[in-house]
Amino acid sequence: MNYTFSAQTDPGLLRHNNEDAVLFDTQYGVAVLADGMGGYNAGEVASGMAITLITTELTQWLSRNQAPNPSDALCRLLALGVDKANQHILQAAADNPEYRSMGTTLVAGIFQDDCLVLTHVGDSRCYRLRSGVLTQITKDHSLLQEQVDAGLMTQAHAANAPGRNLLTRALGVEVKLPLEVRVHPVVAGDLYLMCSDGLTDMVDDASMSGMMCQFTDISKLACALINLANAKGGRDNISVLLIQANATPDPRGGVLNWFG
Repeated sequence: MNYTFSAQTDPGLLRHNNEDAVLFDTQYGVAVLADGMGGYNAGEVASGMAITLITTELTQWLSRNQAPNPSDALCRLLALGVDKANQHILQAAADNPEYRSMGTTLVAGIFQDDCLVLTHVGDSRCYRLRSGVLTQITKDHSLLQEQVDAGLMTQAHAANAPGRNLLTRALGVEVKLPLEVRVHPVVAGDLYLMCSDGLTDMVDDASMSGMMCQFTDISKLACALINLANAKGGRDNISVLLIQANATPDPRGGVLNWFG
């Protein structure tokens, strides 16, 4: 399996700074997106630290351990990378008063052969489009999602309920960060979307699905998704990271890309 990556980030229409950050490495199939916690100090520092530390940790290990690697080893690697980033963010906040209370959400994955090893923290999401069907493969760590899980409200009601951005989990908040790492089989033709809540708060799943089915060029799709979020109000920073699974090799080499 070969993977093609494309990403875009935008401050949106109401904010002057961009606390989102995106980083991917095509050579090792690493993709990381983070959303600095809005309303906190130095959210952009936390998100930048998260994507840089995690990507560095993963690519250094993968460069020493060429594929194929067992999925359980990749799960441990991803968990260790996220934990290291969490500890560094906590330490930076303790050492610098101007960084106090900073934090970030996260969605991060390793695409290797025919599987995706994926983790996330907070309400940054990952979707998979397969055979025209869009599926959210992460579940938000938020108070509203907990209410949905408890049967107190429906997912449709939660999408428009107040307080949907109150998180129950984020990097830089607690020393022992609960972490879920899952392995997802990948099929040729799959299209994966990692995004911050600046997209999902503005654009519903049906609109995203229609647009993802419409575009064949993922670079143009990334721009179109951000433009749509802005057209609907652009209340927050908006970031998208698209990963296309291909059956044939991509002639382009592995290049590290940074957006933020």
